[in-house]
Amino acid sequence: MGLVGLVHCISHFSQLLLPPLFPWLKDAFHVGYAELGFLLTMFFVVSCSVQAVSGFVVDRFGPRPILFGGIALLAAAAFGFAASTSYAMLAFFAVVAGIGNGVFHPVDYTLLNRKVHVSRLGHAFSVHGITGSLGWALAPALLVSITLVSTWRVALASAGVLVLVVLVVLIVYRSHLTVDMTSAAAPKAAKARGGAAAHSLGFLAIPAVWMCFGFFFLYAVVISGVQAFAPEAARLLHAVPTRWAAMCLTFYMVASAGGMVIGGFLAVDPSRCEKIVAAGFTIAAAIALTIGFAPLAPMAVPALFAVMGLAAGIAGPSRDLIVKRAAPENATGRVYGVVYSGLDIGQAFAPLVFGPLMDMQRPQDVWLGIAIVQALLITTAVNVHRARRTALAPATA
Repeated sequence: MGLVGLVHCISHFSQLLLPPLFPWLKDAFHVGYAELGFLLTMFFVVSCSVQAVSGFVVDRFGPRPILFGGIALLAAAAFGFAASTSYAMLAFFAVVAGIGNGVFHPVDYTLLNRKVHVSRLGHAFSVHGITGSLGWALAPALLVSITLVSTWRVALASAGVLVLVVLVVLIVYRSHLTVDMTSAAAPKAAKARGGAAAHSLGFLAIPAVWMCFGFFFLYAVVISGVQAFAPEAARLLHAVPTRWAAMCLTFYMVASAGGMVIGGFLAVDPSRCEKIVAAGFTIAAAIALTIGFAPLAPMAVPALFAVMGLAAGIAGPSRDLIVKRAAPENATGRVYGVVYSGLDIGQAFAPLVFGPLMDMQRPQDVWLGIAIVQALLITTAVNVHRARRTALAPATA
């Protein structure tokens, strides 16, 4: 759990190498928010493509070598960003970072599902979610702080050093990341049961898998909006000081990590996962509307970011268990690869919408969009439950 959590932390940290530095990169490269947002689109389009394929590779060759390669590429991208002298160089290293980022969800969930007892999976997913949120929280706190006392290039180079340190830790403890991929027991059992799950691509015929894909697409749109554009949108609406606006995301992610601790205990009963997800995002949507449309004191905004993060975090472990319950036996890497590619597609799509809204000086519409998508998440979670129940009914009969 600890090593997978560390991996997830550095994965999420690396996703936010650029967004906290947008105010500085905007001036350094003479581009707008739409162009900077397009870097994220390239990153996540590449990550999505790699993630869908890497799930099959992980199921075939095991997670450890794929993991080491992904971490190494993230380190190379961080140093590349630091040395970039043009927008084209930023774009190239965004592609490199996307390739590296694409391996993590299939790797992480294969390790957790293979090496953690089912009775502790709720807590394992909680640890996984907490460390991911802490990685997102660490990125703006570290990068902005270093930039304020030095330069954005030094900040990105420091991030590269941090990623390399994590790679060294994983190499030292590599024996704990070994998974036996040669066992034939699970494939034989799946084949004996017949049906779509027995074929290597058969899981694609399961409606609940695609419902999960849609859920994660919408979830990613929210996360991308909150990470890259919501702090600046809140600053423009409520005159939040620049330093505090940059820290809003850190408050959101730290609170989200705390929420996942609570969510890990709530997820012990898998039957209530959809209800927990619905409750969490109902609260989050209400707070998004409050920030977007209510008159607020500047220092109230970071606190509301924290409450919104707490609500979303409580839903996190239940979100992962929804996918676990939709996945057929012996297809963990493939299912998580495809389902979580919805995250990358959503994060690639969101900047194309939110970036132009910011350039058009419409920060209120950014918050309205975040609230609408959070409301759609509730409906999608319910549909996942219905699709799974419908699929299980014939099998039970």
